[in-house]
Amino acid sequence: MGQVTIISGVERRRIWSDEQKRALVMAVSQPGANVAEIARDADLRPGQIYRWRRQMFGSAEGFAAVAVQPDGPAASGSAIIVELGGTVVRIAADTSPELASAVLRSLRR
Repeated sequence: MGQVTIISGVERRRIWSDEQKRALVMAVSQPGANVAEIARDADLRPGQIYRWRRQMFGSAEGFAAVAVQPDGPAASGSAIIVELGGTVVRIAADTSPELASAVLRSLRR
């Protein structure tokens, strides 16, 4: 016979380490991953994994379509060109990630 765990009391709260949370969040981020299956294997609900993902990466308001085009004359000197709501932002290759992130966050407002 296998091991039986008896949980007494009303609380069944487990404590997850940051490494365990990160491993589960990264597992569901893999292509073809099934969140419900991963959550079931870890004996928790899928909503908990989504909550941990929001805590780790912040909440995103949605997804954006991305089109990759070959370099043209307008892209000379730029690493990334972002078109959002009629606004065009050209981010140079040597721009710091912090500055690029701040500029793109300001566009959402």
